[in-house]
Amino acid sequence: MGPRGPAWPCCCALYAALGALACGLRPAAAAAMGPSDERRLARLVAATPCWRVEDFVVAQECTQCTSFQEKTIAECRPTGFIEKISCATSKRDEFKSCRSAVMEARIFWKFVGTMMCVAVVFAVLVVCRQRVLDRKALEKVRKQIESI
Repeated sequence: MGPRGPAWPCCCALYAALGALACGLRPAAAAAMGPSDERRLARLVAATPCWRVEDFVVAQECTQCTSFQEKTIAECRPTGFIEKISCATSKRDEFKSCRSAVMEARIFWKFVGTMMCVAVVFAVLVVCRQRVLDRKALEKVRKQIESI
């Protein structure tokens, strides 16, 4: 058998199914949604943060969460920073996780410092290795001269 082996027809069927989904075609089982599926979809839409589906205004800029907020507000957990969002249509105020410029700068400089330290360590290793190789080469030349 060739490199494709017996799995080739299965892969074609899988690619065809993925292509149909990408083009917006739905299988017949997904097209017929029951009432429980519609309720589940409605709950999912209701649970979706308003800033994902509506226009919003940032009411409070990105600030670091307090220890109390980290325990009570789920949006604080990913980054440790939140901003308050006011949605235009639903008039709801919600919190959104955000990335602070101060935090990003701190992470960037930690990365730069780490890379500088790694560069210095490897530069020292290169110099030491070069000295060892030079010493071996001189020893080899000295032995060749002595043998003459």
